[in-house]
Amino acid sequence: MISIGTEAPDFELPSSELTAEGRPGKPLRLSDFRGKKHVVLAFYPLDFSPTCSTEHGCFKDDSVKLEAADAQVLGISVDSAWAHQAFAKQMGIGYPLLADFHPKGAVAEKFGVYNAARGFTKRATIIVDKAGNVRFTQEHEGQRDDEVILAELAKLG
Repeated sequence: MISIGTEAPDFELPSSELTAEGRPGKPLRLSDFRGKKHVVLAFYPLDFSPTCSTEHGCFKDDSVKLEAADAQVLGISVDSAWAHQAFAKQMGIGYPLLADFHPKGAVAEKFGVYNAARGFTKRATIIVDKAGNVRFTQEHEGQRDDEVILAELAKLG
């Protein structure tokens, strides 16, 4: 996994957000948030799986606390922007889901969280501060703990 204290590699991925043409796939860059917000990169295996569905519900429930911490959540998996848009709609997710679809897992690989043997992203949280530096990393066997994430964000001020 990427080391704490290093500069996070910038990337651009299509998202669940709509383009000007009304289709999912609006591109988002990590650097779009530099100097503005801390970023919680929530890597996860696949849309519509039981654990992923539950954990995204937690982020949704804690959205006010995350906003108060001056943080932006970005969900990232190897699913397509179209699948992300359907998943976000079904789950009522208000933050962007990014499609690390092609080349498959390329961004997750940069952060050291791509599971090539299984063909999808590991469940991991990486917090990038406003300056673009990695400040927290954690791989998860099961559900993420939002309280840990919020505590780490509190340390950033």
